[in-house]
Amino acid sequence: MSDGKIRCGWVNESKPHYVHYHDHEWGVPLHGDQKLFEMLILEGAQAGLSWETILKRRDNYRAAFKDFDIAACAAFTDEELEARMSDEGIIRNRLKIWSVRKNALAFIAIQTEFGSFDAYLWRFVDGAPKLNRPQTLKDVPASTPESDALSKDLKKRGMSFVGSTILYAYMQAVGLVDDHVATCFKAAK
Repeated sequence: MSDGKIRCGWVNESKPHYVHYHDHEWGVPLHGDQKLFEMLILEGAQAGLSWETILKRRDNYRAAFKDFDIAACAAFTDEELEARMSDEGIIRNRLKIWSVRKNALAFIAIQTEFGSFDAYLWRFVDGAPKLNRPQTLKDVPASTPESDALSKDLKKRGMSFVGSTILYAYMQAVGLVDDHVATCFKAAK
């Protein structure tokens, strides 16, 4: 049952987890490195799938990848990564699973260079969220020059599953970009 709020068109209001994600997470600026790492891994896992597929499995991902502890993910052995291939609670794609360790190692290198991943990441939007107010979902781009630049740089640093489209979705998810459509109740905030 609807609560009377107007939301972005991608939200299926019959799915409470989707409504909660939209209302409380999507487009909200994040600054903690562990949460930024979690969302980076989840957005990469989503490649080729629906966000709902990953969102419903988020707790399973947290269990499989030690609550996205960056150092623990960087220290996974080949055997530990291979064991996740039998975990039915996550997407059992070998490249995506093995990218967790690879991306954690690159993430740590970025933290070392910039003091935090947060400091590195927010440079791509000059330190403040880009507030867009698209009129419809059709007005929301799949990528932008900022996501292109972030993608290029993360690939150069050795990360996988960081294409520009994935990273634009990531930028939306962690609040670097706020793409709530103009009619959405969140756009008025």
